Amino acid sequence: MSQKDIAAAIGVSPSTITRELKRNSGSRSKYNWNTAQSNATYHKHRHPGNHAVKAEIKTEVISLLVTKQWSPRQISGRLALVGKNISHETIYKMIRSDKANGGNLYKNCRHHLKHRHRPVGEARIKIPNRTSIRERPKEADGRRFGDLEMDTIVGKNNKGAIVTIIDRSTDWLVMRKLPHGKNATEAAKMIVHLLEPYRKWIKTITTDNGSEFFGHEYITKKLGIKVYFADPHAPWQKGGIENTNGLIRQYIPNGTDFGDVSQQRIKMIQRKINARPREKLNFLTPDEVVYKKTS
Repeated sequence: MSQKDIAAAIGVSPSTITRELKRNSGSRSKYNWNTAQSNATYHKHRHPGNHAVKAEIKTEVISLLVTKQWSPRQISGRLALVGKNISHETIYKMIRSDKANGGNLYKNCRHHLKHRHRPVGEARIKIPNRTSIRERPKEADGRRFGDLEMDTIVGKNNKGAIVTIIDRSTDWLVMRKLPHGKNATEAAKMIVHLLEPYRKWIKTITTDNGSEFFGHEYITKKLGIKVYFADPHAPWQKGGIENTNGLIRQYIPNGTDFGDVSQQRIKMIQRKINARPREKLNFLTPDEVVYKKTS
């Protein structure tokens, strides 16, 4: 029987048969199936790979995905810290396989395994006495602790707002619902209230040109912290807060009526996001890193 006939009989390509014969034939070019089986067994134990995920690790992965909504990369990195190795690609395969079989694991992923297009932003109003990001100190490059980014996310029909603030170096988040939506005076008062306990280690704040930040001079007066403004239509200049807002949208999707979102729920979301391990922090959490820096 030819190699082509053998390949057809067992459902593989002829090149697979050629490679198998070459690997397991002796000096006389004679194939030895005992040698082939021994080699296969040896390599299986030597390089087991990630083909069969252990039930214990699979259970832990699903638990972290469902209860904490960590990303596959965060789960993989965090488990590696305790000697449990599973790649994020394998976790994605688990999720896709579960979805194909009617499961709901994918709903715990940030974008439900889909990429979303950002809507075109609203027109910006010129803010008086703003200080450009181009004047921000070079030390505020995202590596120094205490340089913040700030933004808001809005509710259904542009009603209601939540102010979000992160430390650029750790992605540590504070967020709060604004009682009067994007009212600039109330937003400034809320921001001061949120940041007052941490003012001793805050160095700069960077935000965009939204009208809700008209009160930046009040923030500077009360906290003694300079507010810098990104260039118009340049969200990448404050990419950390943009990414964090995307994480928040996992819990509060676009189109949500903020009247149905309580302060208690917002605090719960803040706790969950601050308890997510981050690759940039060697898979420690923002809470863990900030505690070490401030205690």
